[in-house]
Amino acid sequence: MATAAQYQGTGKRKTSIARVILRPGDGGTWINGRTIEDYFPRASHRTMVLAPLKVAGAEGSYDLRVRVEGGGPSGQAGAIRHGIARALVEADPELRKVLKREGFLTRDARKVERKKAGLHKARKAPQFSKR
Repeated sequence: MATAAQYQGTGKRKTSIARVILRPGDGGTWINGRTIEDYFPRASHRTMVLAPLKVAGAEGSYDLRVRVEGGGPSGQAGAIRHGIARALVEADPELRKVLKREGFLTRDARKVERKKAGLHKARKAPQFSKR
């Protein structure tokens, strides 16, 4: 028996990695086995996650299954957004132009800079005293 079509996308942001699976459905959303409202209590994170579906006009037409690990809520929300955008392009290549224009297909490469020896933080130096 042939299984229903499913589209996959891997999204990354900071230290978070999200594996996204889109299946044609009625808009059910599961992130690490929990609902989106349960996983992201903050409305801004939920809006960020669902932005690619809104731009593509595909809200409510796909069921969303996500496994995400690493980082915090903002990084994870960004990773999921990236993964959803990639999965949508796999589902319908016509959407590539629209999603690219909104910047959803671009990997945000910014990460936390490492602390250097002799400094307090990555760039903050100890106070300089001439005498």
